[in-house]
Amino acid sequence: MSGGVNAKIIIIGCGISGISAAQRLVNAGFHHVRILEATARSGGRIKTGRLGDKVIEIGANWIHGPSEENPVFCLARQYGLLDPEALTPENQAMDIGGHPPWVPSVFCSSGRQLSAEDIYPAQEMFAELLNECSEFHSEGREPKACVGDFIRSEVLQRAAENWKDIDPTARSLRLCMISNLLKGECCVNGTHSMDEVGLGAFGLYKTLPGLDCIFPRGYEGLVEGLLSDLPSGLVTYNQPVRCVHWNNAEKGGSPVTVECDDGERIVADHVIVTVPLGYLKKHHSTLFDPPLPLHKLHSVQRLGFGTNNKIFVEFDVPWWDADCEVIHLVWEDEDALVDKVPDVQRSWIKKLFGFTVLKPTERYGHVLCGWIAGHESEYMETLSEQEVTQAVTQLIRRFTGNPTITPKRILRSQWFHDPWTCGSYSYPGKGCSGQDTENMMEPLPPQKSQSQPLQVLFAGEATHDCYYSTVHGALLSGWREADRLISHYSSVNSSDHSKSKL
Repeated sequence: MSGGVNAKIIIIGCGISGISAAQRLVNAGFHHVRILEATARSGGRIKTGRLGDKVIEIGANWIHGPSEENPVFCLARQYGLLDPEALTPENQAMDIGGHPPWVPSVFCSSGRQLSAEDIYPAQEMFAELLNECSEFHSEGREPKACVGDFIRSEVLQRAAENWKDIDPTARSLRLCMISNLLKGECCVNGTHSMDEVGLGAFGLYKTLPGLDCIFPRGYEGLVEGLLSDLPSGLVTYNQPVRCVHWNNAEKGGSPVTVECDDGERIVADHVIVTVPLGYLKKHHSTLFDPPLPLHKLHSVQRLGFGTNNKIFVEFDVPWWDADCEVIHLVWEDEDALVDKVPDVQRSWIKKLFGFTVLKPTERYGHVLCGWIAGHESEYMETLSEQEVTQAVTQLIRRFTGNPTITPKRILRSQWFHDPWTCGSYSYPGKGCSGQDTENMMEPLPPQKSQSQPLQVLFAGEATHDCYYSTVHGALLSGWREADRLISHYSSVNSSDHSKSKL
Protein backbone atom coordinates (compact mmCIF):
# COMPACT_ATOMS: atom_id res chain seq x y z
CA MET A 1 0.00 0.00 0.00
CA SER A 2 3.00 2.30 0.38
CA GLY A 3 2.35 4.17 -2.89
CA GLY A 4 -1.26 4.86 -1.98
CA VAL A 5 -0.95 6.26 1.51
CA ASN A 6 0.16 9.64 0.12
CA ALA A 7 -2.67 9.85 -2.43
CA LYS A 8 -4.86 12.92 -1.88
CA ILE A 9 -8.52 11.87 -1.67
CA ILE A 10 -11.42 14.31 -1.40
CA ILE A 11 -14.88 13.02 -0.45
CA ILE A 12 -17.80 15.29 -1.33
CA GLY A 13 -20.60 14.92 1.22
CA CYS A 14 -20.58 13.86 4.87
CA GLY A 15 -23.58 11.55 4.71
CA ILE A 16 -23.23 7.91 5.68
CA SER A 17 -21.63 6.89 2.36
CA GLY A 18 -18.98 9.62 2.59
CA ILE A 19 -18.22 8.83 6.23
CA SER A 20 -18.00 5.07 5.60
CA ALA A 21 -15.65 5.61 2.62
CA ALA A 22 -13.40 7.84 4.77
CA GLN A 23 -13.36 5.32 7.61
CA ARG A 24 -12.36 2.48 5.28
CA LEU A 25 -9.60 4.54 3.63
CA VAL A 26 -8.16 5.82 6.93
CA ASN A 27 -8.16 2.27 8.34
CA ALA A 28 -6.28 1.12 5.23
CA GLY A 29 -3.53 3.65 5.94
CA PHE A 30 -4.39 6.58 3.64
CA HIS A 31 -3.13 9.77 5.31
CA HIS A 32 -4.62 12.47 3.07
CA VAL A 33 -8.39 11.97 3.19
CA ARG A 34 -10.72 14.94 3.49
CA ILE A 35 -14.50 15.27 3.53
CA LEU A 36 -16.09 18.49 2.22
CA GLU A 37 -19.62 18.98 3.56
CA ALA A 38 -21.91 21.69 2.19
CA THR A 39 -23.94 22.10 5.40
CA ALA A 40 -23.11 22.67 9.07
CA ARG A 41 -23.88 19.07 10.06
CA SER A 42 -22.97 15.45 9.31
CA GLY A 43 -25.36 12.66 8.43
CA GLY A 44 -27.08 13.90 5.26
CA ARG A 45 -30.45 12.16 5.10
CA ILE A 46 -29.88 10.69 8.55
CA LYS A 47 -31.31 13.50 10.68
CA THR A 48 -32.57 13.13 14.23
CA GLY A 49 -34.81 15.82 15.70
CA ARG A 50 -37.03 16.52 18.69
CA LEU A 51 -40.75 16.91 19.19
CA GLY A 52 -40.83 18.51 22.62
CA ASP A 53 -38.60 16.16 24.60
CA LYS A 54 -39.20 13.14 22.29
CA VAL A 55 -36.45 11.93 19.95
CA ILE A 56 -37.82 11.55 16.41
CA GLU A 57 -36.32 10.86 12.99
CA ILE A 58 -36.73 13.59 10.40
CA GLY A 59 -34.77 11.45 7.93
CA ALA A 60 -33.92 7.73 7.87
CA ASN A 61 -36.28 5.92 10.23
CA TRP A 62 -35.54 2.20 10.50
CA ILE A 63 -32.77 -0.31 10.08
CA HIS A 64 -34.36 -2.31 7.26
CA GLY A 65 -33.52 -5.99 7.71
CA PRO A 66 -31.51 -5.89 10.96
CA SER A 67 -29.54 -9.14 10.63
CA GLU A 68 -25.92 -10.27 10.36
CA GLU A 69 -25.65 -9.33 6.66
CA ASN A 70 -26.64 -5.73 7.40
CA PRO A 71 -23.58 -3.59 8.27
CA VAL A 72 -25.77 -0.85 9.79
CA PHE A 73 -27.20 -3.37 12.25
CA CYS A 74 -23.74 -4.75 13.07
CA LEU A 75 -22.32 -1.26 13.69
CA ALA A 76 -25.37 -0.20 15.74
CA ARG A 77 -24.93 -3.31 17.89
CA GLN A 78 -21.20 -2.63 18.24
CA TYR A 79 -21.88 0.96 19.36
CA GLY A 80 -24.61 -0.20 21.80
CA LEU A 81 -27.35 1.81 20.09
CA LEU A 82 -30.22 -0.71 19.98
CA ASP A 83 -32.96 -1.99 22.28
CA PRO A 84 -32.39 -5.56 23.61
CA GLU A 85 -35.36 -6.97 21.65
CA ALA A 86 -33.84 -5.79 18.36
CA LEU A 87 -30.84 -8.03 19.10
CA THR A 88 -32.74 -11.27 19.65
CA PRO A 89 -32.17 -14.17 17.22
CA GLU A 90 -35.97 -14.31 16.65
CA ASN A 91 -36.00 -10.71 15.42
CA GLN A 92 -33.01 -11.27 13.16
CA ALA A 93 -34.52 -14.41 11.65
CA MET A 94 -37.91 -12.88 10.83
CA ASP A 95 -38.18 -12.38 7.07
CA ILE A 96 -40.82 -9.73 6.43
CA GLY A 97 -40.06 -9.12 2.74
CA GLY A 98 -39.88 -5.36 3.19
CA HIS A 99 -43.41 -4.99 4.64
CA PRO A 100 -43.55 -5.17 8.45
CA PRO A 101 -46.52 -7.12 9.88
CA TRP A 102 -48.01 -4.12 11.65
CA VAL A 103 -51.39 -4.31 13.42
CA PRO A 104 -53.64 -2.01 11.36
CA SER A 105 -56.63 0.18 12.18
CA VAL A 106 -58.60 1.45 9.21
CA PHE A 107 -60.87 4.50 9.19
CA CYS A 108 -62.89 5.72 6.24
CA SER A 109 -63.96 9.17 5.11
CA SER A 110 -67.54 8.78 6.36
CA GLY A 111 -66.16 8.65 9.89
CA ARG A 112 -66.31 4.97 10.81
CA GLN A 113 -63.74 2.35 11.67
CA LEU A 114 -63.64 -0.66 9.36
CA SER A 115 -63.26 -4.27 10.46
CA ALA A 116 -60.41 -6.54 9.41
CA GLU A 117 -62.87 -8.52 7.24
CA ASP A 118 -63.71 -5.36 5.30
CA ILE A 119 -60.15 -4.78 4.22
CA TYR A 120 -58.28 -8.09 4.39
CA PRO A 121 -59.17 -9.26 0.85
CA ALA A 122 -57.79 -5.99 -0.57
CA GLN A 123 -54.59 -6.25 1.48
CA GLU A 124 -54.10 -9.85 0.43
CA MET A 125 -54.60 -9.09 -3.26
CA PHE A 126 -52.26 -6.07 -3.09
CA ALA A 127 -49.50 -8.08 -1.37
CA GLU A 128 -49.79 -10.82 -4.03
CA LEU A 129 -49.52 -8.26 -6.81
CA LEU A 130 -46.44 -6.61 -5.29
CA ASN A 131 -44.80 -10.04 -5.15
CA GLU A 132 -45.66 -10.60 -8.80
CA CYS A 133 -44.22 -7.18 -9.70
CA SER A 134 -40.90 -8.29 -8.19
CA GLU A 135 -40.67 -11.32 -10.50
CA PHE A 136 -40.56 -9.57 -13.88
CA HIS A 137 -36.95 -8.43 -13.76
CA SER A 138 -35.73 -12.03 -13.65
CA GLU A 139 -38.17 -13.16 -16.37
CA GLY A 140 -36.92 -10.54 -18.82
CA ARG A 141 -40.42 -9.56 -19.90
CA GLU A 142 -42.78 -6.96 -18.53
CA PRO A 143 -46.44 -6.85 -19.52
CA LYS A 144 -46.68 -3.14 -18.62
CA ALA A 145 -44.14 -0.31 -18.45
CA CYS A 146 -44.87 0.63 -14.85
CA VAL A 147 -45.98 -0.90 -11.56
CA GLY A 148 -49.10 1.32 -11.39
CA ASP A 149 -50.50 0.12 -14.74
CA PHE A 150 -49.86 -3.52 -13.90
CA ILE A 151 -51.52 -3.32 -10.48
CA ARG A 152 -54.57 -1.42 -11.79
CA SER A 153 -55.22 -3.77 -14.70
CA GLU A 154 -54.75 -6.88 -12.54
CA VAL A 155 -56.93 -5.59 -9.67
CA LEU A 156 -59.81 -4.80 -12.03
CA GLN A 157 -59.55 -8.21 -13.69
CA ARG A 158 -59.26 -10.17 -10.42
CA ALA A 159 -61.97 -8.12 -8.67
CA ALA A 160 -64.34 -8.87 -11.56
CA GLU A 161 -63.61 -12.59 -11.19
CA ASN A 162 -63.25 -13.03 -7.43
CA TRP A 163 -65.45 -10.31 -5.93
CA LYS A 164 -68.40 -10.47 -8.34
CA ASP A 165 -70.77 -11.99 -5.76
CA ILE A 166 -70.22 -9.46 -2.99
CA ASP A 167 -72.24 -6.35 -2.27
CA PRO A 168 -71.24 -3.48 -4.65
CA THR A 169 -70.61 -1.13 -1.70
CA ALA A 170 -68.26 -3.62 -0.08
CA ARG A 171 -66.48 -4.18 -3.42
CA SER A 172 -66.11 -0.43 -3.91
CA LEU A 173 -64.63 -0.11 -0.41
CA ARG A 174 -62.04 -2.79 -1.19
CA LEU A 175 -60.99 -0.89 -4.31
CA CYS A 176 -60.71 2.29 -2.24
CA MET A 177 -58.47 0.38 0.18
CA ILE A 178 -56.22 -0.55 -2.75
CA SER A 179 -55.94 3.16 -3.62
CA ASN A 180 -54.80 3.71 -0.04
CA LEU A 181 -52.23 0.92 -0.31
CA LEU A 182 -50.92 2.41 -3.57
CA LYS A 183 -50.36 5.73 -1.76
CA GLY A 184 -48.52 3.86 0.99
CA GLU A 185 -46.37 2.15 -1.63
CA CYS A 186 -45.53 5.60 -3.08
CA CYS A 187 -44.04 6.43 0.34
CA VAL A 188 -42.07 3.17 0.46
CA ASN A 189 -40.62 3.87 -3.00
CA GLY A 190 -40.22 7.63 -2.60
CA THR A 191 -42.19 8.33 -5.77
CA HIS A 192 -45.05 10.61 -6.83
CA SER A 193 -47.01 7.72 -8.32
CA MET A 194 -46.47 4.01 -8.89
CA ASP A 195 -46.92 4.93 -12.58
CA GLU A 196 -43.39 6.35 -12.39
CA VAL A 197 -41.81 3.13 -11.09
CA GLY A 198 -40.54 0.77 -13.79
CA LEU A 199 -42.12 -2.68 -13.65
CA GLY A 200 -39.12 -4.54 -15.09
CA ALA A 201 -36.71 -3.02 -12.57
CA PHE A 202 -39.01 -3.11 -9.51
CA GLY A 203 -37.63 -6.48 -8.44
CA LEU A 204 -33.99 -5.31 -8.44
CA TYR A 205 -34.53 -4.22 -4.81
CA LYS A 206 -33.52 -6.90 -2.33
CA THR A 207 -34.61 -7.18 1.29
CA LEU A 208 -32.63 -8.60 4.19
CA PRO A 209 -34.12 -10.74 6.98
CA GLY A 210 -34.92 -9.11 10.32
CA LEU A 211 -37.82 -7.15 11.81
CA ASP A 212 -37.21 -3.46 11.06
CA CYS A 213 -36.04 -1.65 14.19
CA ILE A 214 -35.27 1.90 15.28
CA PHE A 215 -32.52 3.68 17.23
CA PRO A 216 -34.06 4.56 20.62
CA ARG A 217 -31.70 7.52 21.06
CA GLY A 218 -31.71 8.52 17.39
CA TYR A 219 -30.15 7.37 14.11
CA GLU A 220 -27.51 10.11 14.40
CA GLY A 221 -25.83 7.93 17.05
CA LEU A 222 -24.59 5.78 14.15
CA VAL A 223 -23.08 8.85 12.44
CA GLU A 224 -21.44 9.98 15.69
CA GLY A 225 -20.02 6.48 16.25
CA LEU A 226 -18.44 6.35 12.78
CA LEU A 227 -17.11 9.93 12.99
CA SER A 228 -15.52 9.24 16.38
CA ASP A 229 -13.29 6.66 14.67
CA LEU A 230 -11.94 9.31 12.24
CA PRO A 231 -9.06 11.74 12.90
CA SER A 232 -10.35 15.12 14.11
CA GLY A 233 -10.41 17.87 11.49
CA LEU A 234 -10.99 15.45 8.61
CA VAL A 235 -14.40 17.05 7.83
CA THR A 236 -14.71 20.63 6.61
CA TYR A 237 -18.26 21.93 7.16
CA ASN A 238 -20.10 24.73 5.31
CA GLN A 239 -17.93 24.04 2.26
CA PRO A 240 -20.14 23.50 -0.81
CA VAL A 241 -18.41 22.31 -3.97
CA ARG A 242 -19.08 24.24 -7.16
CA CYS A 243 -17.27 22.06 -9.69
CA VAL A 244 -15.11 18.96 -10.01
CA HIS A 245 -12.53 19.55 -12.75
CA TRP A 246 -11.24 16.16 -13.87
CA ASN A 247 -8.97 14.86 -16.64
CA ASN A 248 -6.41 17.56 -15.86
CA ALA A 249 -3.33 15.37 -15.82
CA GLU A 250 -2.39 15.93 -19.46
CA LYS A 251 -2.30 19.66 -18.68
CA GLY A 252 0.50 18.81 -16.26
CA GLY A 253 -1.52 19.29 -13.06
CA SER A 254 -3.03 16.90 -10.55
CA PRO A 255 -5.69 14.60 -12.02
CA VAL A 256 -8.56 16.43 -10.27
CA THR A 257 -9.21 19.93 -8.93
CA VAL A 258 -12.17 20.54 -6.66
CA GLU A 259 -13.46 24.10 -6.91
CA CYS A 260 -15.44 25.25 -3.88
CA ASP A 261 -18.18 27.89 -3.75
CA ASP A 262 -15.88 30.23 -1.85
CA GLY A 263 -13.31 30.08 -4.67
CA GLU A 264 -10.88 27.72 -2.95
CA ARG A 265 -9.37 25.15 -5.34
CA ILE A 266 -8.18 21.86 -3.87
CA VAL A 267 -6.04 19.49 -5.91
CA ALA A 268 -6.52 15.76 -5.48
CA ASP A 269 -5.61 12.42 -6.97
CA HIS A 270 -9.13 11.08 -6.48
CA VAL A 271 -12.56 12.47 -5.60
CA ILE A 272 -15.46 10.38 -4.27
CA VAL A 273 -18.78 12.11 -5.05
CA THR A 274 -21.55 11.08 -2.63
CA VAL A 275 -24.18 13.76 -3.34
CA PRO A 276 -27.83 12.59 -3.47
CA LEU A 277 -29.24 11.69 -6.88
CA GLY A 278 -31.74 14.57 -6.55
CA TYR A 279 -28.86 17.03 -6.30
CA LEU A 280 -27.05 15.33 -9.19
CA LYS A 281 -30.14 15.56 -11.42
CA LYS A 282 -30.38 19.29 -10.78
CA HIS A 283 -26.69 20.28 -10.86
CA HIS A 284 -24.76 17.75 -12.97
CA SER A 285 -24.20 20.22 -15.80
CA THR A 286 -22.23 22.63 -13.57
CA LEU A 287 -20.80 20.06 -11.13
CA PHE A 288 -18.50 18.30 -13.62
CA ASP A 289 -15.97 19.69 -16.07
CA PRO A 290 -15.77 18.03 -18.56
CA PRO A 291 -19.45 16.97 -18.33
CA LEU A 292 -20.59 13.45 -17.42
CA PRO A 293 -20.34 10.97 -20.31
CA LEU A 294 -23.71 10.53 -22.04
CA HIS A 295 -24.37 6.96 -20.87
CA LYS A 296 -23.86 8.05 -17.27
CA LEU A 297 -25.99 11.17 -17.69
CA HIS A 298 -28.84 9.14 -19.23
CA SER A 299 -28.82 6.84 -16.20
CA VAL A 300 -28.93 9.87 -13.85
CA GLN A 301 -32.00 11.02 -15.77
CA ARG A 302 -33.70 7.61 -16.01
CA LEU A 303 -33.38 6.70 -12.34
CA GLY A 304 -36.18 8.09 -10.22
CA PHE A 305 -35.76 10.35 -7.21
CA GLY A 306 -38.85 11.51 -5.37
CA THR A 307 -40.08 12.93 -2.08
CA ASN A 308 -41.44 11.12 0.95
CA ASN A 309 -42.14 13.36 3.95
CA LYS A 310 -43.25 12.76 7.52
CA ILE A 311 -45.72 14.76 9.58
CA PHE A 312 -45.34 14.00 13.29
CA VAL A 313 -48.49 14.69 15.29
CA GLU A 314 -48.62 14.60 19.09
CA PHE A 315 -51.82 14.21 21.14
CA ASP A 316 -52.62 14.46 24.84
CA VAL A 317 -54.64 11.24 24.66
CA PRO A 318 -54.70 8.52 21.99
CA TRP A 319 -57.75 8.10 19.72
CA TRP A 320 -56.46 4.76 18.34
CA ASP A 321 -56.48 1.24 19.82
CA ALA A 322 -53.70 0.32 22.25
CA ASP A 323 -52.33 -2.48 20.02
CA CYS A 324 -52.56 -0.43 16.80
CA GLU A 325 -49.28 0.08 14.89
CA VAL A 326 -50.47 1.64 11.63
CA ILE A 327 -53.58 3.68 10.78
CA HIS A 328 -54.97 3.70 7.22
CA LEU A 329 -57.28 6.48 6.03
CA VAL A 330 -59.50 5.24 3.19
CA TRP A 331 -61.37 7.74 1.01
CA GLU A 332 -64.68 6.28 -0.15
CA ASP A 333 -64.58 8.14 -3.49
CA GLU A 334 -61.36 6.47 -4.65
CA ASP A 335 -62.52 3.16 -6.13
CA ALA A 336 -60.85 4.17 -9.42
CA LEU A 337 -57.49 2.96 -7.98
CA VAL A 338 -55.73 6.31 -7.69
CA ASP A 339 -52.45 7.20 -5.98
CA LYS A 340 -52.42 10.92 -6.81
CA VAL A 341 -54.92 13.74 -6.39
CA PRO A 342 -56.47 15.75 -9.24
CA ASP A 343 -55.91 19.16 -7.60
CA VAL A 344 -52.75 19.31 -5.49
CA GLN A 345 -53.44 22.67 -3.83
CA ARG A 346 -57.03 21.89 -2.85
CA SER A 347 -56.73 18.24 -1.88
CA TRP A 348 -53.04 17.50 -1.14
CA ILE A 349 -54.01 16.01 2.24
CA LYS A 350 -55.75 13.10 0.46
CA LYS A 351 -52.30 11.79 -0.52
CA LEU A 352 -51.46 11.12 3.15
CA PHE A 353 -52.13 7.38 3.32
CA GLY A 354 -52.16 7.27 7.13
CA PHE A 355 -49.95 7.14 10.21
CA THR A 356 -47.54 4.83 11.94
CA VAL A 357 -47.76 4.79 15.75
CA LEU A 358 -44.51 5.59 17.57
CA LYS A 359 -43.91 2.85 20.12
CA PRO A 360 -43.38 2.21 22.98
CA THR A 361 -45.81 4.70 24.52
CA GLU A 362 -43.59 5.02 27.64
CA ARG A 363 -40.92 6.56 25.41
CA TYR A 364 -42.99 8.57 22.91
CA GLY A 365 -46.25 9.36 24.65
CA HIS A 366 -49.04 9.64 22.04
CA VAL A 367 -47.27 10.48 18.79
CA LEU A 368 -48.22 9.48 15.25
CA CYS A 369 -46.09 9.80 12.14
CA GLY A 370 -48.05 10.65 8.99
CA TRP A 371 -46.56 9.66 5.62
CA ILE A 372 -47.03 11.57 2.38
CA ALA A 373 -45.15 11.26 -0.91
CA GLY A 374 -44.97 12.96 -4.28
CA HIS A 375 -45.96 16.39 -5.55
CA GLU A 376 -48.63 16.67 -2.85
CA SER A 377 -45.86 16.20 -0.29
CA GLU A 378 -43.71 18.84 -2.02
CA TYR A 379 -46.65 21.26 -1.92
CA MET A 380 -47.21 20.49 1.79
CA GLU A 381 -43.64 21.72 2.45
CA THR A 382 -44.57 25.22 1.19
CA LEU A 383 -47.45 25.63 3.68
CA SER A 384 -47.10 27.13 7.14
CA GLU A 385 -47.04 24.80 10.14
CA GLN A 386 -50.42 26.25 11.10
CA GLU A 387 -51.94 25.33 7.71
CA VAL A 388 -50.56 21.79 7.93
CA THR A 389 -51.88 21.43 11.51
CA GLN A 390 -55.31 22.63 10.39
CA ALA A 391 -55.45 20.18 7.46
CA VAL A 392 -54.33 17.24 9.61
CA THR A 393 -56.80 18.15 12.39
CA GLN A 394 -59.75 18.33 9.94
CA LEU A 395 -58.66 15.04 8.37
CA ILE A 396 -58.53 13.16 11.67
CA ARG A 397 -61.83 14.63 12.89
CA ARG A 398 -63.53 13.60 9.66
CA PHE A 399 -62.19 10.03 9.66
CA THR A 400 -62.83 9.33 13.34
CA GLY A 401 -66.14 11.15 13.44
CA ASN A 402 -64.87 12.93 16.55
CA PRO A 403 -65.02 16.74 16.18
CA THR A 404 -63.05 17.46 19.36
CA ILE A 405 -59.71 15.75 18.56
CA THR A 406 -56.97 18.39 18.63
CA PRO A 407 -53.25 17.80 18.10
CA LYS A 408 -50.92 19.20 20.75
CA ARG A 409 -48.16 19.98 18.20
CA ILE A 410 -46.78 18.88 14.85
CA LEU A 411 -43.42 18.72 13.12
CA ARG A 412 -42.89 17.91 9.46
CA SER A 413 -39.90 17.14 7.25
CA GLN A 414 -39.19 19.20 4.12
CA TRP A 415 -36.78 17.12 2.03
CA PHE A 416 -37.73 18.49 -1.39
CA HIS A 417 -36.86 22.07 -0.48
CA ASP A 418 -33.60 21.07 1.17
CA PRO A 419 -31.20 22.47 -1.47
CA TRP A 420 -28.61 19.72 -0.88
CA THR A 421 -30.96 16.74 -1.32
CA CYS A 422 -33.88 17.93 -3.52
CA GLY A 423 -36.03 14.99 -2.37
CA SER A 424 -35.79 11.79 -0.35
CA TYR A 425 -34.34 8.75 -2.11
CA SER A 426 -34.06 6.88 -5.38
CA TYR A 427 -36.25 4.30 -7.13
CA PRO A 428 -36.02 2.59 -10.54
CA GLY A 429 -37.91 4.74 -13.03
CA LYS A 430 -39.67 3.53 -16.18
CA GLY A 431 -37.22 2.04 -18.64
CA CYS A 432 -34.59 1.46 -15.94
CA SER A 433 -32.48 -1.65 -15.71
CA GLY A 434 -29.57 -2.93 -13.65
CA GLN A 435 -27.31 -1.29 -16.25
CA ASP A 436 -28.34 2.12 -14.89
CA THR A 437 -26.91 1.46 -11.41
CA GLU A 438 -23.81 -0.02 -13.10
CA ASN A 439 -23.47 3.27 -14.98
CA MET A 440 -24.08 5.27 -11.78
CA MET A 441 -21.23 3.58 -9.92
CA GLU A 442 -18.78 3.62 -12.84
CA PRO A 443 -15.79 5.89 -12.12
CA LEU A 444 -14.49 8.65 -14.40
CA PRO A 445 -12.76 8.42 -16.75
CA PRO A 446 -14.81 5.35 -17.84
CA GLN A 447 -13.00 2.06 -17.14
CA LYS A 448 -12.06 1.64 -20.81
CA SER A 449 -9.64 4.54 -20.42
CA GLN A 450 -6.77 3.08 -18.43
CA SER A 451 -4.33 5.95 -19.04
CA GLN A 452 -5.87 8.04 -16.24
CA PRO A 453 -7.90 5.61 -14.14
CA LEU A 454 -10.00 6.38 -11.06
CA GLN A 455 -10.19 10.14 -10.89
CA VAL A 456 -13.84 10.59 -9.90
CA LEU A 457 -15.68 7.82 -8.03
CA PHE A 458 -19.37 7.70 -7.13
CA ALA A 459 -21.07 6.46 -3.96
CA GLY A 460 -24.45 6.97 -2.26
CA GLU A 461 -27.68 4.96 -1.97
CA ALA A 462 -28.62 5.54 -5.63
CA THR A 463 -25.43 3.78 -6.76
CA HIS A 464 -26.22 0.48 -5.00
CA ASP A 465 -27.58 -2.19 -7.33
CA CYS A 466 -30.05 -3.82 -4.91
CA TYR A 467 -30.13 -1.83 -1.63
CA TYR A 468 -30.82 1.59 -3.18
CA SER A 469 -32.92 3.94 -1.00
CA THR A 470 -31.51 2.48 2.24
CA VAL A 471 -28.86 3.47 4.78
CA HIS A 472 -27.15 0.09 4.46
CA GLY A 473 -27.03 0.57 0.67
CA ALA A 474 -25.40 3.98 1.14
CA LEU A 475 -22.90 2.62 3.66
CA LEU A 476 -21.95 -0.35 1.48
CA SER A 477 -21.48 1.96 -1.52
CA GLY A 478 -18.98 4.03 0.47
CA TRP A 479 -17.04 0.91 1.40
CA ARG A 480 -17.18 -0.25 -2.23
CA GLU A 481 -15.53 2.91 -3.57
CA ALA A 482 -12.94 2.94 -0.79
CA ASP A 483 -12.13 -0.69 -1.65
CA ARG A 484 -11.85 0.27 -5.32
CA LEU A 485 -9.08 2.73 -4.42
CA ILE A 486 -7.42 0.35 -1.96
CA SER A 487 -7.25 -2.44 -4.56
CA HIS A 488 -6.11 0.07 -7.22
CA TYR A 489 -3.06 0.93 -5.11
CA SER A 490 -2.49 -2.71 -4.16
CA SER A 491 -2.31 -3.62 -7.85
CA VAL A 492 -0.14 -0.56 -8.64
CA ASN A 493 2.21 -1.56 -5.84
CA SER A 494 2.36 -5.21 -6.86
CA SER A 495 3.14 -4.26 -10.48
CA ASP A 496 5.84 -1.82 -9.26
CA HIS A 497 7.19 -4.56 -7.02
CA SER A 498 7.32 -7.08 -9.87
CA LYS A 499 9.09 -4.49 -12.08
CA SER A 500 11.70 -3.91 -9.39
CA LYS A 501 12.44 -7.64 -9.34
CA LEU A 502 13.21 -7.73 -13.07
